[in-house]
This record gives sequence, structure tokens and C-alpha cells, in this order.
Amino acid sequence: MKILVTCKRVPNPEHKLKLAGGQIDLSTASWQLNPFDEYAVETALRLTEKGKGGERSGEVVAVAIGPKEVAQQLRGVLAMGADRAILIGGDDAALDATAVARVLAALVAREKPDLVVLGKQTVDGDSNQVGQILAGLLGWPQATFLASIHLAADGKSATVTREVDAGVEEKRVRLPAVVTVDLRIIGKKAVRNEALASAETEWEETQRYASLKGIMAAKKKEIKDVALAELGVDATAAMKVKSYEAPPVRKAGARVASVDELVAKLHDEAKVI
Repeated sequence: MKILVTCKRVPNPEHKLKLAGGQIDLSTASWQLNPFDEYAVETALRLTEKGKGGERSGEVVAVAIGPKEVAQQLRGVLAMGADRAILIGGDDAALDATAVARVLAALVAREKPDLVVLGKQTVDGDSNQVGQILAGLLGWPQATFLASIHLAADGKSATVTREVDAGVEEKRVRLPAVVTVDLRIIGKKAVRNEALASAETEWEETQRYASLKGIMAAKKKEIKDVALAELGVDATAAMKVKSYEAPPVRKAGARVASVDELVAKLHDEAKVI
């Protein structure tokens, strides 16, 4: 089985960025792999392993779109266990979800994976659109916000669960397919390839970190540079962000002496009841 997994670098969400001239100043940003993409990588690796520390069967290909510096994050993914990586030259500011999906669709046509795994969204744009648009462009089945995925022994379908407002929804999708994963995908028994792992197989409830052995091995793994022009894709963004602005400063709260006064303020001033 070949699995294509997307990897985007994002500014560390714990570091506060500044606005300058209506734009976000990224000059001091500390970059890292998008957390949901870390879960996607972990999902792909588990689907190709017999169990924790077990033998692998299949190929995990990581793909990123961005400047050359993104190779640092891709090298980390290779150290986690991915087999090879592809870096497509691009500029985040010049791309939107539709453009990214077009690029990925062209790469899928070239690589012909059995499964494409994405994080459900990135923590910078938070658009939650790429996976769905990609599935539409490919004409493939899709399953989003996965909490679990069990790949059938014949490799032709997968049973997945996803959390919805009414509870947990279970679906079966034919392969090849596009799936996006939520943080619950790293549960102990959330991921299993029935052709490799038994029902008793358990994992750590966290994404893996690169070991010294993995870091050394990653140095020998391929990161292939691909230009957008090579894919023959129109990557023109359909949407452009003109400017950013901070939300208005909230007014300070006020103390009340009684429940009756609180209710009166909520009714007369806040007008929420």
C-alpha cells in the first residue's frame, strides 16, 4: 500500500505574532509541522506497521508545498519513519485551498497512491477545505474528521468513525480515498491495518517522535524538489486575503451584588435573555 500524506509548516501557535500594515509579520515566526498533519503522518505509519515497533509493509510518501526551508519539517517526518518526501515549490501567500487541492490532485495522478491522508485543517488558515476539494477533483470517496480507521485485509476498503453532533458515525469507504484525521486518531486502537495487525494491537496515545536512529536514517532518505510548472497546474488562487486586523478589545467585566441584578443586566444591557 502506498499512502500520500500532506505536511504543512505553520508558525508555532504558542508564539504571539504581530500585525504590521494589515499583514501578519512572520519575520520572527518559529516554524513547525502543523499538529493535525503530525497525526496524519502517525496514521499513515501505523497503517503500514504490524504493531508498535513491528515490521512495515507499504510506503509512506510525505508531500509539502512551500519554500526550500520546509525541507526541515520534511526531514523531521522522514525521521519519524516516512519513506520519502516531495517538496513542491510555492508561496503560502499566493495559494488558497483550491490551488493547493489542484496541486495535490496533479501529484496524486503522478504518484497513484492507494490512500491520501491529511490533517483535518491547518492551525494557521483553519479553512478545513483542502481534503474535501481534493476528493472532489479526483472523484474519490472521502471521509473527514476521522477518530479511527481500520483498513480491510484485502486493502480495498476502510471502515472509519467520525464524531458528529449526534454521536459517532461509522462509514465504509472504498479505496483509493481521501481522508482527513482529527486528534482522536492517535488512540490506542484507533488505527489498524487488518492485513498486518491483530485486533489486540495497541499504540501509544500520542504521535511518535524521531529517535536518534530515525534521525540518522532520515539523512539518507530522498526529498525530491518539484516545481509547480512540472505538474502543469494552474495554481492561481481564487481567494485573496486583503488584510488582517485584531479583534476589538473587550470591555472590563463588572461585579453584581445579586442574582436579580445579574438577570437585569443580561436582559436590559446585554440583551441576551
